[in-house]
Amino acid sequence: MDKNQNGLLPEVLDALSDPVIMVDGRKVVTFSNAAATSAWPSLINGVPISFTLRTPDLIDAIDRVLAGTLPMLKGAMSERLPVERFFEFQVVSLSSSGVATPRTAPAVVLVFRDLTESRRLEAMRVDFVANASHELRTPLASLLGFIETLQGPARGDLQAQTRFLDIMRAQGRRMARLIDDLLSLSRVEMSEHKRPIDTVDFGLLIRQVADTLRPVAEERRVAIHLDLPDAPVFVSGDRDELMRVAENLIENAIKYGHSGQRVELKLAIVSASRGRCDEAQFSVRDFGPGIPAEHLPRLTERFYRVDASASRETGGTGLGLAIVKHIVNRHRGRLTIESEQGTGSVFNVFLPVPDEE
Repeated sequence: MDKNQNGLLPEVLDALSDPVIMVDGRKVVTFSNAAATSAWPSLINGVPISFTLRTPDLIDAIDRVLAGTLPMLKGAMSERLPVERFFEFQVVSLSSSGVATPRTAPAVVLVFRDLTESRRLEAMRVDFVANASHELRTPLASLLGFIETLQGPARGDLQAQTRFLDIMRAQGRRMARLIDDLLSLSRVEMSEHKRPIDTVDFGLLIRQVADTLRPVAEERRVAIHLDLPDAPVFVSGDRDELMRVAENLIENAIKYGHSGQRVELKLAIVSASRGRCDEAQFSVRDFGPGIPAEHLPRLTERFYRVDASASRETGGTGLGLAIVKHIVNRHRGRLTIESEQGTGSVFNVFLPVPDEE
């Protein structure tokens, strides 16, 4: 490598998205690119790497490469603090590469690959499959049990047959709801990168959904109060998906906040804040028992329930708010949740309002 090329080396390494660190024969840091200093802010040139990275497997790999036993070693490491992170690393000897190092040779270069996101996604996938299997297994086991009973002890019992068939129908519907929600969530996630371009009258849509759900509210003795502007409120969006957002939020408020006896729906235009365009704010407020603060950050996770038994009794699948979150994300909007025990909850959806031509 000529002198000019060698001078460009730090700039080239800084352009890489993966962390790169060089150490000399004493395991003192001689160079770290921008990605490395971003990953480990305490990394300082002229200080031993072990002061920042104390992983035994990494230090052992550096020692073995410096000793000349192997020109290159690969491995993996994890960190627990300040947050859990996973890295794949490669330690390569530079002693015979012709690269000039600022300190005494031999020297090694460390290249890291951050696996944290892929590990997190894999854990989510495993949890999702496990949860979905569990949710389907329970009603399926119930159906099989009743079928065996009807084929055996209850074969001639008409009263038991009527009762069991009603239960089987309810379990079948529960499975159908779960499968429908799983498919909906999958469709939304697949198209989440594509922003909808159609124009929808959000106020009219909310009014229509409220009218559809009034029989459900009346059955639970819940009054639905509307505070919607007379003029149309247009947003860029997919009508069916936005209808699903309104249905899920309003139905949840009716089911879980029915003790408050009313649900308030409000739509308003929120003036643009710095860096944002005007937004349509759709609020669904219930006056039920509220949600404990420790549950709020996890409400939009798949299958997460504050009260699993209550959710199943009301026909919930644990996917409704996850679907809402992903639809709102696809529309480049925001979802916020406010709740206080004893006073109820407010779910706010903010959607960008298209610029007037």
